[in-house]
Amino acid sequence: MNSGTGRIVPLLLFLLAAWPAQAAGARVASVVDGDTLTLDDGRTVRLAGIEAAKPPPGRAEERRWPLAEGATQALAELALGRAVELRSAVTDRYGRVLALVLRDDGTWLQDALLKRGFARVHTRPDARERAAEMLAAEAEARTVQRGIWRTRVYAVRPADPAELRRDRDSFQIVEGRVLHAARVRDQIYLNYGEDWRTDVTVRVGRDAARAFARALIDPLSFAGCVLRVRGWITERNGPMIEATHPEQIERVECAPAPKKSGAPEQAEDDEDTDG
Repeated sequence: MNSGTGRIVPLLLFLLAAWPAQAAGARVASVVDGDTLTLDDGRTVRLAGIEAAKPPPGRAEERRWPLAEGATQALAELALGRAVELRSAVTDRYGRVLALVLRDDGTWLQDALLKRGFARVHTRPDARERAAEMLAAEAEARTVQRGIWRTRVYAVRPADPAELRRDRDSFQIVEGRVLHAARVRDQIYLNYGEDWRTDVTVRVGRDAARAFARALIDPLSFAGCVLRVRGWITERNGPMIEATHPEQIERVECAPAPKKSGAPEQAEDDEDTDG
């Protein structure tokens, strides 16, 4: 064996080992939508870690939504009739398999859809493998405004309470500077404004705080940082996002944290909805 081949074999073994153990391969029988497919063995598979373009809430089903149609077509072109392997698979409460999906030629479907601009990253506590790679693929498409990134529907929202109230009960990506970070007993609040009663807040609950600690991340260190946070917008003393796992938060840039004396005292929220 020559020295070049000797270097390649260990590299291939390393790359294969980097993926968790795979489920038995199957063939894609049909495509349900831009991030869901069915296999010839009857399983329904949801592409873990992403959310493809779908009609906005309230849109009549009979009305066309080109972005959703484009996402479905893209997934069909990528996967229909192809043999696939499922990685890091879990089953959700609806009986669907959530998995990273690898085509028979090595194409990673999540990565391909993100780079084409037909999906955005939407991880969850039990489906967040390879989040960093998926975030990079999403950023590539967003930078050149490819696909969904050409429309306001999917645009990154500023951390503005008036605007986010219009996005209540929807999944959004929000970006802004955290003015204060406060720990209230075993919960952490990241406040984007001076008045936590009305401004945008990210809440890191008890279970999530433990997940951040395991990842060696201290949410209190986010004070003064511009963060890009993705999650569901709720209304609780102003617009709020629940951070249930570290992969929801991207640190864009940081400035020196404001003095703690400038942060108003924050009331405790007894409700913990971490997933």
